[in-house]
Amino acid sequence: REVSRISARTIVNSLDPEKYEVVPLGLGADGRFLAPVPSARLISESGVPKKFLAGEETVLSRSKGIVPKEITQGRADVIFPIIHGSTGEDGALQGFLEILGLPYVGAGVTGSAVGMDKSIFKALLRDAGIPQARSVTLSHQTGGEARTRLAKLRVRLPVFVKPSSGGSSVGVTKVKDWKDLDGAIELAFRYDERALVEEGIDARELECAVLGNDEPKASVVGEVVPGHEFYDYDDKYREDKAKLLIPAPIPKSVSNRVRRLAVEVFRIAGISGMARVDFFLKRGTEKVLVNELNTLPGFTAISMYPKLWEASGLPLPKLLDELIRLALERKGRRDQLSHEPPAALT
Repeated sequence: REVSRISARTIVNSLDPEKYEVVPLGLGADGRFLAPVPSARLISESGVPKKFLAGEETVLSRSKGIVPKEITQGRADVIFPIIHGSTGEDGALQGFLEILGLPYVGAGVTGSAVGMDKSIFKALLRDAGIPQARSVTLSHQTGGEARTRLAKLRVRLPVFVKPSSGGSSVGVTKVKDWKDLDGAIELAFRYDERALVEEGIDARELECAVLGNDEPKASVVGEVVPGHEFYDYDDKYREDKAKLLIPAPIPKSVSNRVRRLAVEVFRIAGISGMARVDFFLKRGTEKVLVNELNTLPGFTAISMYPKLWEASGLPLPKLLDELIRLALERKGRRDQLSHEPPAALT
């Protein structure tokens, strides 16, 4: 939630006021839409603009229904769904916007769900022959089988345990002793109904941003040097100890392979608009493994996605212009699809 607020503030402050009239629409901790005043307050650094104060209540009453007037048909041209985490980037919010018939920035329902669910994403990679770390997916019923299944894959310590669906490294544990495995799995189950146990890779962490619909393009490659033992939530957003190296100090052959794989993964997962693809580069080798896919990357001052595109010659205001253009393009294309059965042959 705190990261979403910062991302939203960055986006609003970077949009050209001559081209866009921005209407903030916030969600409360209970998932209900907020009225204009608290919505504007979420992203404001210098008080709430007067246009949001005149005669408005401070919460959206239940009697007004679940759809705020700001996003009824004909009121909004495009939505920028900058809500990180569950319901915001897993396809749930995207499905809601599809029902409303509104164009929105980023991946659609399926692509968002695939990007959020690491187990499904890794299965798609396996089918496509994309290199990745070995892993097992566990449910509450199969949690006790982790050691046996990992042994069959010849996976050794350390391993990472994480919720199958989630983001920002929430609920992720690095396990160095098998006696800590059960506790790490239980922690992951606090955040999702399935857990992923993945082999630890001694590697550098690379990231590549992708932008586009039918003809996606890859940015330059960046490297994350964690300030902690691994790139966890505090390291990403609170302590600012991680170093971002753009471009990454890697051979051109490795950079080209990462960029090619990033676009391939983008297409395999059915993404539109934007995504950040994360990689491992095994130390002492040039072996590249795909790690994760983020369909709604951060837009904070330290976020890799906008920084990678800035280094590629596309500053944030122009990047936002392009993301909005891609959203409208995708909606126009989808509106051409038929939803009626073919006429009967005579």
